[in-house]
Amino acid sequence: MALDQSALLALLSELKLTNVTDRIGMVTETLYQELINAEATAHIGAAPFERSDDRTNQRNGTRPRVLTTTAGDLNLKIPKLRQGSFFPALLERRRRVDQALFAVVMEAYLHGVSKSEVSRICADLDGEVATFRGRDLGVTGYPYVFLDATYCKARVNHRVISQAMVVAIGVAADGRREVLGFDVGDSENEIFWTEFLRSLKARGLDGVKLVISDAHSGLKKAISTVFQGAAWQRCRVHFMRNVLSIVPRASQDMVAAVIRTFFAQPDATHVQAQFDEVTRMLERSHPKVARMLH
Repeated sequence: MALDQSALLALLSELKLTNVTDRIGMVTETLYQELINAEATAHIGAAPFERSDDRTNQRNGTRPRVLTTTAGDLNLKIPKLRQGSFFPALLERRRRVDQALFAVVMEAYLHGVSKSEVSRICADLDGEVATFRGRDLGVTGYPYVFLDATYCKARVNHRVISQAMVVAIGVAADGRREVLGFDVGDSENEIFWTEFLRSLKARGLDGVKLVISDAHSGLKKAISTVFQGAAWQRCRVHFMRNVLSIVPRASQDMVAAVIRTFFAQPDATHVQAQFDEVTRMLERSHPKVARMLH
């Protein structure tokens, strides 16, 4: 199964919410370096030490280049040539990362990078991803766990269908966030969620006190089954989205602003007082919203 660009960007947006781990940086650095090497091979017409009639130049060592990304500083090696110069399209300034990746892939395609080369790059990355997904979670305690899903197009059995990429993000006692795991499947299926959460526990996730997620019945049942004794809280982002779906567009900013005041209070007493005041106001102007809040 191959995920499309939207799926990868959705995963990247989740990773941006977390503290970056060394594993993510290693995977990202490997990906960039392999793409740079592949583009250099296409530019030269031959891989290192390869005899080829298509060769137009020779490599002459490398020069270091540090690239700052959301995954941290990447230490890359840019191939140097005996004649002329080479600079990878991926690193061109003012170019969006997705556009640069597309340009590299197209350049490689046009210059005939072999399927075996692409397969080798993917195999190297598969190993890094497998290590990340199977790492021990028992080293650090994560009392708080966020569960989320984003829908994307995926190719399964030669058909493009909509599937959900689910992500678990753990929050340590010191507030540090980390992606615990991810998978692709049916986000409303209790069996799928149960298997996913059990895989996290099997890797050492324990001591979960609070799980924050959407209110899908299958997901809630899986949480209560796997994390017995943990409290559950509905994700405020999903809840706000559901609330605004029944509010006229002209009033959405106002309703969203007053609801957010709940979360800006210094303690539980002030939260309750603000909640009571806002719901009384909404009962007059937006009774359906007031009922959802209760």
